[in-house]
Amino acid sequence: MHASFLNRKSRRVLVLVLASTAILAAGAASASAGHGHHGFGHGRVGHGSASITSQPWGTAPDGTSVNLYTLNNGRGMTVTITNFGGIVQSINVPDRHGQVANVALGFSNLAGYVSDDYTTTASGETYFGAIIGRYANRIANGSFTLNGVTYYLNQNNGTNTLHGGAPVSQWNTKVWAATPISGRHSVSLELTYTDPAGTAARVPPMAPPAGNGFPGTVTAKVVYTLTQDDALRMDYTATTDAPTVINLTNHTYFNLAGEGSGGVQGQDLMINADSYTPVNANLIPEGGIVPVAGTPFDFRTAKPIGRDINSGNTQLVLAHGFDHNWVLNRSGSGLSLAARAYDPASGRVLTTWTTEPGVQFYSGNFLQGDLVGTSGHTYRQTDGFTLETQHYPDSPNQLNFPSTELDAGQHFNSTTIYQFSTAGRH
Repeated sequence: MHASFLNRKSRRVLVLVLASTAILAAGAASASAGHGHHGFGHGRVGHGSASITSQPWGTAPDGTSVNLYTLNNGRGMTVTITNFGGIVQSINVPDRHGQVANVALGFSNLAGYVSDDYTTTASGETYFGAIIGRYANRIANGSFTLNGVTYYLNQNNGTNTLHGGAPVSQWNTKVWAATPISGRHSVSLELTYTDPAGTAARVPPMAPPAGNGFPGTVTAKVVYTLTQDDALRMDYTATTDAPTVINLTNHTYFNLAGEGSGGVQGQDLMINADSYTPVNANLIPEGGIVPVAGTPFDFRTAKPIGRDINSGNTQLVLAHGFDHNWVLNRSGSGLSLAARAYDPASGRVLTTWTTEPGVQFYSGNFLQGDLVGTSGHTYRQTDGFTLETQHYPDSPNQLNFPSTELDAGQHFNSTTIYQFSTAGRH
């Protein structure tokens, strides 16, 4: 099966999905109830017209000018996105009392992201808010074989290739061409990037591959859309001129209490998955697809993120917390419910919908307190979590996983929606 099997549903389906979100979000309130707080508020919800504006935001290491775009839905939610790596720099949403806070971890300026990409720190490269490509997640031993040819990639995570490899080949380090789009009930930012083909090798090279190592020139487009329903929609499309593999996602870290407010252990999470893929010591799936029942990985009913994180489970020890792929319960190829997170204190709810077969839930295990975020607070372990909708890790090397192959003439299509709402007592 090729990556192009993930076709987007029509706008009519999306409207129905979004309309049902309020009902689904109410389920989070039954798991926890709390009181609102104002510690990270920046004002109350207002109403007006949707808009998108831009401002200069410095220059990339190669000298290319970078902009920061602000999407405003006119109903209290704003999202800032830079065309450097397609990074979601902030997501400002109201709590149950209308107090607005930024719920996305990140840096206050471009220099922070550039330093994160190119400077070795205890926390490592975080990929805050970025578009991840050409291949999200890990590829074992930095290699794969496609149509009888073995391709060797940059290894940047031990022996693995993670999130595209070295910074030279990561999509989060590229300046994307940006086009603002204003709609009647939404605003969008269209980003495009052409990723050149790397160099194929039939024997392990003595030095890292030229470029990214992946075959085929890929032309990619990502459209961020902010709707009046407080949803951030991400539509990914891509084509290639030669057979390749592709796996795209967004790497936003969330803290529904507010960025820089502390740990997320008390925030509830539901993942719509009966199974997950256990990993070995290199965090590569090993042992196939197994049930979550009876394990700390059972999030089918909402529970606090921190409830089982220190349980001593071997998988949690290997990953220093949660950093695993869940096999989503799906029917068909359209948008399906992937996960729902809820902060009892603020009442903020994040519901994730996707066309992808999996979601990588990562609990911020490697944040070491050496990075200063947008609020001026440092980020420590479990100060944020990601819900990276994608294909399974190491799929090019695991034939029993859904295929990530993309051939010339095919179209890769993927959609994910992060929908925000509130629940609990007012």
